[in-house]
Amino acid sequence: MLQIENPYAPIEEIKLPTFANKGISFFLKREDLSHPFISGNKWRKLKFHLIAASEQKKDTLVTYGGAYSNHLLATAAAGAKYGFNTFGIVRGELVKNPLLDLCELFGMKLNFVSREVYKNKDQLFSSYFGSNQNVLNIPEGGGGYIGELGMEAVIEDLLVGPWNLKMELGKENQHPVLHLITSVGTGSSLRGLLNGIQRQQLPIKAHGMVVLKGAEEMANEYKHFDSNLFALHHQFHGGGYGKINHETKDYIKEFASQTGILLDPIYEAKMMIGITTLINENYFKPGAQICALHNGGLVGLLSGKV
Repeated sequence: MLQIENPYAPIEEIKLPTFANKGISFFLKREDLSHPFISGNKWRKLKFHLIAASEQKKDTLVTYGGAYSNHLLATAAAGAKYGFNTFGIVRGELVKNPLLDLCELFGMKLNFVSREVYKNKDQLFSSYFGSNQNVLNIPEGGGGYIGELGMEAVIEDLLVGPWNLKMELGKENQHPVLHLITSVGTGSSLRGLLNGIQRQQLPIKAHGMVVLKGAEEMANEYKHFDSNLFALHHQFHGGGYGKINHETKDYIKEFASQTGILLDPIYEAKMMIGITTLINENYFKPGAQICALHNGGLVGLLSGKV
C-alpha cells in the first residue's frame, strides 16, 4: 500500500496588537508549509484518494477545477510525486497562466470545457474515459467522504497543541476551549473537521469563512451536525469567489509585513479579514483561544491581481 507520511504543519502563535487588545490568543496552523504545491487542505483531502488509487491499482488521476484551481496543481504535483498520470478538466475558455503552466510541468494533461458542459462532471468523465478501469475520478476540490476523512486528521494534531484538550474532556463544562476556523469553498474541509470534533466530543467550536457570494443555502449541508458545534460566516466573501478588492490586497500586505506570513487572495486573506473583523466587533469573548488553518494556495499570488 502507498505510504504517505503526515505533513509538517506546525501551530504558530501570532501576536498582533489587534488580538492582544481584545484579550484573544490567536494561533495559525501552518498547513501551508506541508508542501510547496500539495499544501494545506489540498494535501489532506488528496491523501486517501491517492491511497485508494494505489490499492485499486489505478494509474491515472482525473479531476476538475477552474483556471486558478489550487486543487488541480496539487493533484498534478501529487501524481508526479507518487507515480500517477494526471488529467485535469478545466472550467472555461482556453487560457495560459502560471498555475496551469506548473500543472503541465508536473505532467498533467489539461482539457478546457465550457462552463455549461462543466456542470455535468459524470457525463464529462464518461465522455473522456468511458469504462476505463485504470482511472480514479477525484471530485472537484478533492471533496466527498474520502477527502473529508483526510481533514479529520487535523483534529488529531490539535490534541497535542497548547490547549490541553484531553484534560478538558474530563470536565463537566464543555463550553468551547478553542475556536477552530477554516476558509470554506466546497465545504468539505469544514465537514471533515466537524466529523472529527463530533466523533471525539471535543470542546471545539468550528467556524467556516465562506468565500462564495450568495451561498447561504450551504447551511443545508450541515444539518446533521449539532448547531452548537459550528458557525458559518457569509459576510466576508469580498465581492464573490475569485474577486480581489482593495481591502483584500491591503490586508495581505499588512499581514505579511507584520508576521512574515503570506496569505492567498482567494481564501486565506478573506478568512483572516473575517477573523480580524469579528475580533474587533467583540464576537469572541476576552480570553478566547482561536486557531485558524492556513490552507496554502499561495500560487494564487501569481495571478498579477495583488
